[in-house]
Amino acid sequence: MGIVFHHEKITVEENRLRNERLQRYYDPETGEGSDIGDRQILRLPDAPIPVQHVPAALLDNEPLARRLAEAGSLSRYIELYGDSFLEKPATKEECHKTKRKPGKKQNGTPDTTQTEESLAPDPATLWRAWVRVRIRYDFEFWAYSFVRIKDKQGYEDIPFRLNRPQRRILGMLEEMREAEQPIRLILLKARQWGGSTLIQIYMAWIQLVHRRNWNSVICAHLKESAANIKGMYTKLLDNYPEWLLDGGQPKFKPFERMVNTSVIAGRDCRVTIGSAESQESVRGIDAAMAHLSEVAFWRNSRMKSPEQLVRSVCSSIMLLPYTMVVMESTANGTGSYFHQECQRAKNGESDKRFAFVPWFEIEMYAAPVDDYESLIATLTDYECMLWKRGATLEAIAWYRRKRKEYARHTDMMAEYPSDDIEAFCYSGERVFDPTLVEKLRRTCCSPRFEGDIHGRGLSGTEALQEIELEARPQGPLSIWEYPSEKREMRDRYLVVVDIGGKSSSADYSVIAVFDRYWMLEGGPAEIVAQWRGHIDHDLLAWKSAQMATYYQNALLVIESNTLETEYDDSEHSAYILDTLSRYYDNLYARQAPPGSIGDSPPSRWGFHMNRATKVLVIDAQKSALREGAYIEHDPQACYEHDVFERKPNGSYGAMEGHHDDILITRCIGNYICSKDLPAIVQQRRRGETIVNESSI
Repeated sequence: MGIVFHHEKITVEENRLRNERLQRYYDPETGEGSDIGDRQILRLPDAPIPVQHVPAALLDNEPLARRLAEAGSLSRYIELYGDSFLEKPATKEECHKTKRKPGKKQNGTPDTTQTEESLAPDPATLWRAWVRVRIRYDFEFWAYSFVRIKDKQGYEDIPFRLNRPQRRILGMLEEMREAEQPIRLILLKARQWGGSTLIQIYMAWIQLVHRRNWNSVICAHLKESAANIKGMYTKLLDNYPEWLLDGGQPKFKPFERMVNTSVIAGRDCRVTIGSAESQESVRGIDAAMAHLSEVAFWRNSRMKSPEQLVRSVCSSIMLLPYTMVVMESTANGTGSYFHQECQRAKNGESDKRFAFVPWFEIEMYAAPVDDYESLIATLTDYECMLWKRGATLEAIAWYRRKRKEYARHTDMMAEYPSDDIEAFCYSGERVFDPTLVEKLRRTCCSPRFEGDIHGRGLSGTEALQEIELEARPQGPLSIWEYPSEKREMRDRYLVVVDIGGKSSSADYSVIAVFDRYWMLEGGPAEIVAQWRGHIDHDLLAWKSAQMATYYQNALLVIESNTLETEYDDSEHSAYILDTLSRYYDNLYARQAPPGSIGDSPPSRWGFHMNRATKVLVIDAQKSALREGAYIEHDPQACYEHDVFERKPNGSYGAMEGHHDDILITRCIGNYICSKDLPAIVQQRRRGETIVNESSI
């Protein structure tokens, strides 16, 4: 039994397979089931853990690990190598007078290794030496064996056993650490899966196992929150074995009478707590790691800003292995510093990697399903999209029940987001159906060419001569399909221009190229090229003409609002496009408004976006998505669909802190395609009727 959604069948069998993958066996103590890096089996029949799945790097790099693997048991190792595993080998006299205490279990690991005097070369002592080596490579084993945390579903302290989302984020942290890169991460959190816990315990692992004199800072929106995070560290030390710290007492101690700073005896690592409210407490701190928590809630004022605090905390952190900066928060609207940093990380513009965990990856968000067929038959488009993203039917059943608590779906999406876009709450109403945007993403791909386009000159006749491409990685021009060598139809290509600002902080200017060839047979239009950057407006006009010339003298449609509002009178507003029209003869024009007198031309160049035309082009874009009337290749265009909203005042635009420049070119282009407009040329040159836009 199943239904088809966007070419993918929803079946009970596929759901069973998903649940099997999610519920597969995992034991952090043995290492079985871990998907963090490569692992190999180590068999030691006389060890407290006879079969261990250990990181491959451990066997590759540690002589003790290789010798244990060759020996096959603890006792055989001692026969072959004696006490070579000890940092300070025991003397014969020490070996004779060593007496073992009765065995007991401590922190999840059998402990038969405590001695009244020195550690002698016996299996129990060797086991301790082995544990010290393994914990340097295996965070999951260390966390489960020696870290206690509060059970979220109870009142007792339990071993720290990483859940699925925590293991996924750990994989990102370990990838950077093992590559000896500075660890930099920005984490957008859903609720109640322990993201902050993982980050703090991972930092503790670095301080307790890997680095001495390695200071850290915990900074949250409130000092109480930072203290709660440090409280996890205190609980860890209260339950931590002394023998893992080389004899040091595992306790926090005051440091130099500093109220907010403690030091871990035996490691000389300091931990400082602070908050966005009292920024002075963390200024000038000598730190190698920073845990910045709930950054979306840091207040922004004239005297204090999140940017200033982050610079103050992180400026001393060097670009070295094992240094760490993690910025984590639940979302709190758009346009904030945290929101902007998430976008920079997603776009590859930040030093941090971006991470997000959707609600359906969190184990607790699932409900039993009694009738799978009935559930499948009643799935909404949104629920089908959740399936497409990887949710199980049990997770969708939970979501359906939980959804009833909220009057608006947007409120539910903000609390339990399935992607990072939902996490940042909308101030208005989402315009484009997310299931259709998801479908649009299927054809997104890397361009065949990146660079720029040039003519012999910047303007005038020479700008449209000797047009050539300049290859340049991450250049403003992306080409997915080159122009056809054959000229089989007139105005096969349509070039649409949205004019942005000139500075790097302003909106982008975008030139989009549509290929309308397949529309002749009822097929879709296709985005085949795009230029996006910042440039003076007169040069942008010539750049767009170069693009149009390159694509078989395409119909060139320039959205003219910016040009017309920059000047006070119509003569100057039309200057740039009038000049361009003398050299490029396939320029889109609209009918002039009634009342034009004298020698004024009966039309104006460019597409004018006003309240009425904006509604029409948005409706055309909705229709294009619904009917599959165009093919998209740029993932950023899909993202702009996601963040485009209807504001409370009825206007349309991108969410605060986002852009819609790419989207506008698609809206105008698909509107023109939907009207099947013929080529619009200069009436004075060809004598053809200019298309009337007065009905828009």
